[in-house]
Amino acid sequence: MEFSIKSGSPEKQRSACIVVGVFEPRKLSSAAERLDAASKGYISDIVRRGDMEGKSGRTLLLHNVPGILADRVLLVGLGREKDFREREYREAVRAAVKTLDETGAFEGTIYLTEVALRRRDIAWRVRQAAMVSAETVYRFDAMKSKKDEVRRPLRKLTLMVERRNELPAAEKAMHEGEAVGSGVALARDLGNLPGNVCTPTYLAERAKTLASETGLECEVLERARCEELGMGSFLSVANGSRQPPKFIVFHHRGGRPDEKPVVLVGKGITFDTGGISLKPGEGMDEMKFDMCGAASVFGAFKAIAALKLPLNVVGLVPATENMPGGAATKPGDIVTTMSGQTVEILNTDAEGRLILCDALTYAERYNPAAVIDIATLTGACVIALGHVAAGLYSNSDPLAREVLAAGESAHDRAWHMPLWDDYQEQLKSNFADMANIGGRPAGSVTAACFLSRYAKKFDWAHLDIAGVAWKSGAAKGATGRPVPLLVQFLLGRAGA
Repeated sequence: MEFSIKSGSPEKQRSACIVVGVFEPRKLSSAAERLDAASKGYISDIVRRGDMEGKSGRTLLLHNVPGILADRVLLVGLGREKDFREREYREAVRAAVKTLDETGAFEGTIYLTEVALRRRDIAWRVRQAAMVSAETVYRFDAMKSKKDEVRRPLRKLTLMVERRNELPAAEKAMHEGEAVGSGVALARDLGNLPGNVCTPTYLAERAKTLASETGLECEVLERARCEELGMGSFLSVANGSRQPPKFIVFHHRGGRPDEKPVVLVGKGITFDTGGISLKPGEGMDEMKFDMCGAASVFGAFKAIAALKLPLNVVGLVPATENMPGGAATKPGDIVTTMSGQTVEILNTDAEGRLILCDALTYAERYNPAAVIDIATLTGACVIALGHVAAGLYSNSDPLAREVLAAGESAHDRAWHMPLWDDYQEQLKSNFADMANIGGRPAGSVTAACFLSRYAKKFDWAHLDIAGVAWKSGAAKGATGRPVPLLVQFLLGRAGA
């Protein structure tokens, strides 16, 4: 979708559709008032009759409104003005774009970005509008023989600002929102692909293509190189699969040569059966989403390459399937990680931490400024936080605050969870340095405690995205989270 920024009165805009807001109960926004004045009360008369009461997310499409140049006017409910917050704003943009997309208006002019929002400036409103719009029109039909037929898909949106002096900040924010939207779409595409297509080899090829298209650098370590490096934990997960494992390395070199990089590590289990500790059959198809951490790294790198961030960033994606088979790792097996520490594998379905721990050790070579790993790691995190927030664990309170703030700004939120040494006791093993699980209590916490043992040489944060990476049911599909959080974090680090 193409975006542009403009300033001007709504009644003077030549557009397929002008979008303005209505507060509950039946109060016109300032842009709607200007249209109403130009139409000599046409809009307020409709609102007064009760056709649009202003309930959040409701829409009403008007044709041939007198006194204005646009073909249509779309009224969007904003809810009560005193309760108008980030959630209501995003819902209004989503409802507007969805209606525009369904009604055949190939372009639209949105005045919702002018609506005042407590503690959020024009840059935030524009950035969010671009991100939400891209998310709303996203379609995944790559695997269908007949594509979804859309009469006249929405192709262009103009986001309006009230004052001309706001244009520079709004333009910058629009480009950031576009870049994030593009990164989210890539992450969703990768997550939505089936496991027989999106294999580790496929991910590696897509990584090379992304690098060649964007100016990134990409290296893929094959099994032999991983063996040389001593990645016994990562390779133990790959043992049961016929698909060769791949260890993907991205570089974005936007900072000074001597500047320490930020490292992003994404869990890349392209399909997770649980291995010998086999998962139940019901819902196992959704285990194609177990590489959404890796997908978010791909998406973040696409965005930061488009934005040309003045920052050094490294991406690490250990990619493999987790399958049962004659060569598969068994419960009770002991493996040696790249760090030299040994792990007793009590459950082969706790495999994400086994590939991430070697990736964290690999990250040491970059002497990183910070490391963030992203993983659909535990069902326990879904029980704790549901499908609203990712679980955040960190060995650095300043880094944790930075990640949390980025999530709040991007409306891609995380919640800080405990990482106390008391929980480490649950990982004791009689036969190895540690076990890979700590029992049912605090399962997400003990998984993070396991990873913390491999992150002692740098500031580290772990995002457990099991509850937010995809949706089930009628809306089944990857969400692209936490690409917005990651890009916002990196924008902050770059001082952009």
